[in-house]
Amino acid sequence: MGDTKEKILMTALRLFAKDGYEGVSVRNIAEELGMTKGALYRHYKNKRDIFDCIVERMIQVDAERAKEYEMPVEQYDSVPDSYGNTSLEDIQKYTIEQLKFWTEDAFASQFRRMLTLEQYRSTEMAELYSQCIVAGPVAYMEDLFRELMKKGILKEENPRRLAVEYYAPLFLLIHMFDETGEIEEFVEILSNHTKNFMQKYVMNTKFLFL
Repeated sequence: MGDTKEKILMTALRLFAKDGYEGVSVRNIAEELGMTKGALYRHYKNKRDIFDCIVERMIQVDAERAKEYEMPVEQYDSVPDSYGNTSLEDIQKYTIEQLKFWTEDAFASQFRRMLTLEQYRSTEMAELYSQCIVAGPVAYMEDLFRELMKKGILKEENPRRLAVEYYAPLFLLIHMFDETGEIEEFVEILSNHTKNFMQKYVMNTKFLFL
């Protein structure tokens, strides 16, 4: 039962990433799996149910990854102290791993491609795309930098401006990967960017991870 449900989920996501959510029907998913629509409905109520499970999985994976790299998991308003206690080393490592995650992980890359296709067709998809790929990560970095400034680790600057400056290359490289498929060069570019950024804004070199 579990294996079948997982196969349906991953097959649907692959089709959504290729043809868009609106361009894929339950019949398409069932045919791709070699099963009937009735058999599929024993696992999911409808296409929307499949989509909601995909989003739920993405949220879960994102939280697990943040925890793995010792980054804040909860919203800033709930645990502001955890943002100020995050090390620059962990931020740099997590940034590099995010590039690899959004480009090389099968689930994450297909999820991103699905949202990229659908963001201009649906307000809901546009908001989800922004939360996962654009505004969400920028706000996350803004909260981190604000607390690190309060701790005297980073220089006093506009935290939102710094967040945009820091995140912009990651965002660009993620999308450039779709055209080139070159990850090693992009990892090096991003690694150099994070190092230069920290050297520019850190208050004391003892906090640097180079």
